[in-house]
Amino acid sequence: MAKAVTDESFATDVLQSDKPVLVDFWAEWCGPCKIIGPSLEELAEELADKVTITKLNIEENPDTPGSLGIRGIPTLFVYKDGEKVAQQVGIQDINTKSKLKAWIESVV
Repeated sequence: MAKAVTDESFATDVLQSDKPVLVDFWAEWCGPCKIIGPSLEELAEELADKVTITKLNIEENPDTPGSLGIRGIPTLFVYKDGEKVAQQVGIQDINTKSKLKAWIESVV
């Protein structure tokens, strides 16, 4: 299951992680977020040894997405050693579980 991250826990859970971390910036009302959500949940289990998959609700935690310049959702960032190494905005290229998995594996 994807781990919930907040403004308060972002530095610890994401930036200080010893494993790559994918952050899904999402909101309850976002249709595309709901499309990739189930795939992210499944991949959180399947890829647990390679990457930590997290979710940050932008409505409940506006500070982090604001400081990162996120303008649209879903936005996925991948961090390694505290640095952003990849990003995906929207779901056009990752609209299936297999495409999402391939993208994650290509960047972690």
